[in-house]
Amino acid sequence: MNRVVSSSFGSLLPGLALAGAVSIASLALAGVETRLFGHPVIEGLVVAILIGMMVRTAWTPPAAAAPGVRFAAKEVLEVAIVLLGASVDLPLLLRSGPSLALGIVLLVAVGLTASYGIGRLIGLPHNLAVLVACGNSICGNSAIAAVAPVIGAEQEHVASSIAFTAILGVIVVVGLPLLVHPLALSDYQYGVMAGLTVYAVPQVLAAAFPVSALSGQVGTLVKLMRVLMLGPVVLFFALRNPAPRAASGLQEGAPRQTSITRFVPWFIIGFLLFALLRSSGGIGARVADPMKTLSTWLTVLAMAGLGLGVDLRAIRRVGRPVMLTVSASLLVLLTLSLTLIHALAIR
Repeated sequence: MNRVVSSSFGSLLPGLALAGAVSIASLALAGVETRLFGHPVIEGLVVAILIGMMVRTAWTPPAAAAPGVRFAAKEVLEVAIVLLGASVDLPLLLRSGPSLALGIVLLVAVGLTASYGIGRLIGLPHNLAVLVACGNSICGNSAIAAVAPVIGAEQEHVASSIAFTAILGVIVVVGLPLLVHPLALSDYQYGVMAGLTVYAVPQVLAAAFPVSALSGQVGTLVKLMRVLMLGPVVLFFALRNPAPRAASGLQEGAPRQTSITRFVPWFIIGFLLFALLRSSGGIGARVADPMKTLSTWLTVLAMAGLGLGVDLRAIRRVGRPVMLTVSASLLVLLTLSLTLIHALAIR
């Protein structure tokens, strides 16, 4: 047993070491920015993504690094999100009430429909349009990976939908905070907009926390609520496709997840549990503060892993229809998000 655990951990070390090196470089660069300008011009979270992306584009890491890089971008991030729950003020985050939750459901439904319609109008085949719509409207690569086997999507469609979505997501991380002042958004409003607009959970953290802690916490909560929509969406397509053929690149007859964690990811449960404990006094400041610090460090490591998984050269392998669909769908999501914020009078 110990040998198995040791072997498994050993396979992660090369990728974790690479992501760790990128993390250290990003924090060092953020420190230099602070000394020169009094504050980071580009926050360490974003710098970690950018450095990782530049490294991945200029150099293809060895295959041995892949498991550790994926682990950093997924499992490490999930732990960071759980720990983040210990530092949030849940009543403050929930001040918009159930109307915001209903708005998120409506936004996902309208976003899915609009994105699918745009894709079909531009000329994408049905399955590819579905994948792009799910990736844009719910949670990026995770949604694409979850829906692909249900609808029997080809591996080529999966790769195309993931490639440009990941690249555009990084652009959104850098550009979205620039809209705060032109749109006269409060920190709370911006957090809601980021949570409703940005594709993936790590990208929401990178886009929201540089604006303020409140924006980051609100954005995280809104995004996690959006992620919960993945379960009903997967179920919807499963009912529409009761016996899909296996997607290319996936094992035929592989067992499907049936546990609750398929529909409610464990890190969402953990985040809410810690948030409830913090708000009820079950976790005091002496415990919450170190957990927040550890969450920040792990998030930077996860951002490095995310960046190392983005290859800008992939743009050349993505067709123009996919690029147009993803870009147009993003504008639709942004418009819907701002409309929802003003319709609910979120302040």
